Amino acid sequence: MSRYVQDLSKAMSQDGASQFQEVIRQELELSVKKELEKILTTAPSHEFEHTKKDLDGFRKLFHRFLQEKGPSVDWGKIQRPPEDSIQPYEKIKARGLPDNISSVLNKLVVVKLNGGLGTSMGCKGPKSLIGVRNENTFLDLTVQQIEHLNKTYNTDVPLVLMNSFNTDEDTKKILQKYNHCRVKIYTFNQSRYPRINKESLLPVAKDVSYSGENTEAWYPPGHGDIYASFYNSGLLDTLIGEGKEYIFVSNIDNLGATVDLYILNHLMNPPNGKPCEFVMEVTNKTRADVKGGTLTQYEGKLRLVEIAQVPRAHVDEFKSVSKFKIFNTNNLWISLAAVKRLQEQNAIDMEIIVNPKVQDYLRRFESIPDMLELDHLTVSGDVTFGKNVSLKGTVIIIANHGDRIDIPPGAVLENKIVSGNLRILDH
Repeated sequence: MSRYVQDLSKAMSQDGASQFQEVIRQELELSVKKELEKILTTAPSHEFEHTKKDLDGFRKLFHRFLQEKGPSVDWGKIQRPPEDSIQPYEKIKARGLPDNISSVLNKLVVVKLNGGLGTSMGCKGPKSLIGVRNENTFLDLTVQQIEHLNKTYNTDVPLVLMNSFNTDEDTKKILQKYNHCRVKIYTFNQSRYPRINKESLLPVAKDVSYSGENTEAWYPPGHGDIYASFYNSGLLDTLIGEGKEYIFVSNIDNLGATVDLYILNHLMNPPNGKPCEFVMEVTNKTRADVKGGTLTQYEGKLRLVEIAQVPRAHVDEFKSVSKFKIFNTNNLWISLAAVKRLQEQNAIDMEIIVNPKVQDYLRRFESIPDMLELDHLTVSGDVTFGKNVSLKGTVIIIANHGDRIDIPPGAVLENKIVSGNLRILDH
């Protein structure tokens, strides 16, 4: 009898805790809703509808964020992808190309993700406008690549740039220099969401501006936002109306991500006759790729798993090059009709990956370390680097919560793991 009473009491306690958490979630959602309504009132009339769409999208994302606890994948269900799910490139290439490859190309659109700034490279402004070779920028070289494709095959492959609020204005100013090029260029903006305070979970932004104190109060919500933003922009329907069928998506700073005619032909003319709506280019994983996404089989379906989704106890297993041999290049081929269908059915349900904002990034380096011989670097926690530090091979530096590691000036770290607490103070 006493055992029954204890079990019942425990069940009631758990039920009460669950109800309490649900009340807290509801109160928090109500508070966020009120804050977003205040922000919306500050939007200029010409931006009101667009801002409302963004804030409505954020509310849905925030609701899901509160509902999801812990890793979004059950590690026990993760398996290696079946061998036949990955087609060797040599096999695709061996099919050759049809005589009408130009008409196949006319059904393609190249989309470049152009939302990032060059701050991690020590530059201001859009990453795409950084000079990389002979004074040509990432954007210059991208336009040249597509123009060469159009001239060679007498086609009309357009370039679409997915900008963010950080890059849109500067990018549009520079686009006029390409008016003489044989490339149609379109742009659309990904969503703009307010950052939330880590403790209160309330929006940091107090109004819609993103200058001055509000500069860090907004963020573009990742590349997964391409589906909703592309659809909401109206550009998706425009391109479908022009007879376009597929988009090739890649990062603007990935100059190796060029249109591959053999992959395109494989999509347009599948050997089994079944149309394919999504293709991801993958490659063999190396030591430098341990933090990237990998392809798995999960509950009978192919699924991309990122390191942020992995339970902490299995991170090392996830990084293993021997178990998970595939690395996502982030080069994607996607059916426009499929994006339209799934958006209208509200059927795209991607996992939420929390991305904490790191402040004072550049202040942690007294000078840029020598990384000429560096293969892989992982830095986690409160870490600073002195002057003239040299990093070689594989270097992993982990400062646990509450600890700090100061790498001393002139230090040479080669194939080292640094952990614990190391403070260097002026005497």
